[in-house]
Amino acid sequence: MEIDPRTFRKAMGCFATGVTVATVRAADGRLGGVTISSFTSVSLDPPLVLFCLDKKASDLEVFRAGSHFAIHVLRAEQKELSIHFASSKADKWAGIAQTPGIDGTPILSHCLAVYQCKTERIHDEGDHIVLIGRIVKLDYDAGGQPLVYFRGNYAEIA
Repeated sequence: MEIDPRTFRKAMGCFATGVTVATVRAADGRLGGVTISSFTSVSLDPPLVLFCLDKKASDLEVFRAGSHFAIHVLRAEQKELSIHFASSKADKWAGIAQTPGIDGTPILSHCLAVYQCKTERIHDEGDHIVLIGRIVKLDYDAGGQPLVYFRGNYAEIA
C-alpha cells in the first residue's frame, strides 16, 4: 500500500509535540540552527537523544561537520525563535543572543531545557538524516510551559 506524503504529514500532525531548536558549530566556525519537532530520547543509560533533519535543510552540512550539537526545548513564549530558526535566512544568527557551549556550540538563552550532546552517529534514512547524540551537559527549568506544535499550528498547554 502506497502512502501519500501529504496524507502522512497530516496524520503525523495529529501527534502533538514539543518545539525545539537544534544548534551546532562546525570545526571551521560555521554556525547552524534549525527548528525541529522530531526529537526524542533513545536511552537513559547512556543518556542518548536523537533528532531528524531534512536532507534539503540549508544547515545540513554544518550538522554533518559538527562534533557536538545542542537541543533547546522552547518555552511557550519563544514562538518567534521557532519561526526564526525554521526559516532559510542566510544569516540566522544576526541579532540572536547566544553563548558558547561545549566545543563552541551556540546555546540559546531562556529555554526550558538545553541538552548539549556529542554526536555519536548520523544515519541516512529516506529524505532525512537521523542524528544521535550522547548528552554531556544538561540544564533545565522545572517551571515554565513548553511551546507545542499540533496540526500545523503552535499551541500551549492549558
